[in-house]
Amino acid sequence: MVTVKIVISIGGSLLTRKLNAKNYKKYANVLLKLWKKGHKIIVVCGAGKLKEYIKIARKIGAEKSLQDRIGIDGTHINAKMLLAALGKEGQLIPLQTERDAIREVKKKFGRKILVCGGYEAGHSTDYDAAIFAKVVKADLVINASNVSGVYARDPKKKVFVKRYKKLSYKDFLKIIRKNPQIPGEYKLFDLPGAKVLAKTKIKLVMISGKDPKEILRAVKGKHKGTVVEG
Repeated sequence: MVTVKIVISIGGSLLTRKLNAKNYKKYANVLLKLWKKGHKIIVVCGAGKLKEYIKIARKIGAEKSLQDRIGIDGTHINAKMLLAALGKEGQLIPLQTERDAIREVKKKFGRKILVCGGYEAGHSTDYDAAIFAKVVKADLVINASNVSGVYARDPKKKVFVKRYKKLSYKDFLKIIRKNPQIPGEYKLFDLPGAKVLAKTKIKLVMISGKDPKEILRAVKGKHKGTVVEG
């Protein structure tokens, strides 16, 4: 059996779409199945519905730096919830400086399923996933969101939009640059994070994570999403 080093970015919209124990457990069960097969795993959690606190903070006058910290805190709440669902097989990389988080990831990678959030204001969890993939020399990055792959433009706004099965990083970066890089818009993947993966030539698979088992299929190469490489 071939084992691989995997970084999985799970969108917060997936983790928080149903705020209950069963939802977190479904994603944990998928990670545990991969772990039991010998794969080495890092999972990075987004904030999802917890981003609503950013909007509230903005309305009551919070500075941008504080809004960023609130968003990062949201990712770590989801990380801790997922950790609880993983039990003894999980290991939290707590909120700290990004440099210290990278150092801790390198030291502990492979011992347990490493569970992460965001670490630095101005950096998305996509970027964190890419950086962690670089430092552990991952074989694969899986980006699980509520969108089933890479489209030419926002599929929520267009009825007929082409979905790509495979893309080069050159074309992937072109598509990202065409889409707004602002919160709440269809940005696909964080541009700086995509540049990191393009430079390191680590394969990226973009999938819909609404069905957690699609993550298993992504590892096997039998998913319905988009592969970015080369």
